[in-house]
Amino acid sequence: MANFLPFNTTCDFATGVLNPPGNLISRYLADMGGVFHDKDAYEAMLKKNPKIYEFYNVIIPEEEGHLQHCTSIVYPGKVGNEYFMTKGHYHAIPGTAEIYICFRGQGKLVMQTVEGDFKVLDMYPGSISYIPPFWAHRTINVGSEPLVFFGVYRGDAGHNYGTIEEKGFYKLVIERNNIPTIIDNPLYSR
Repeated sequence: MANFLPFNTTCDFATGVLNPPGNLISRYLADMGGVFHDKDAYEAMLKKNPKIYEFYNVIIPEEEGHLQHCTSIVYPGKVGNEYFMTKGHYHAIPGTAEIYICFRGQGKLVMQTVEGDFKVLDMYPGSISYIPPFWAHRTINVGSEPLVFFGVYRGDAGHNYGTIEEKGFYKLVIERNNIPTIIDNPLYSR
């Protein structure tokens, strides 16, 4: 491992903005093809192409021994009755874990394994969520303000978005009678 110097980053807990910002990645609705189950609502909303989420990734070598860390901001909104969410992923090195610390907002952390295990954790200011190795994960904003959280994971963990893009998640979180409700995903392919 090359010599890497210690450093500080500051975080605005209300907005999730880092200083220095590192790499800012923004995902708009057009970047989320195949994620939302209501295809008609998705197509109708594409004309506006709202920002769904963004994250600030601190610049760290993607190598064993380092800890990647970032802030994510998932904006409030829905496509049909399905809340705005992240794309979701497994780690490229499946045996790696992750920690999320929620700073602001209300959310759901949806997780699953390839064997069929499924878990949903509530995210709220001060919650610390542990994502074990081998679990895919996605965050969903179920509130009316941005969902802001901090994530830490192994430097070389990587992201495997392909499995989720191909198969989806087993379950969806939708709004039903003004309440976030977990349902089976009718489009999930085993």
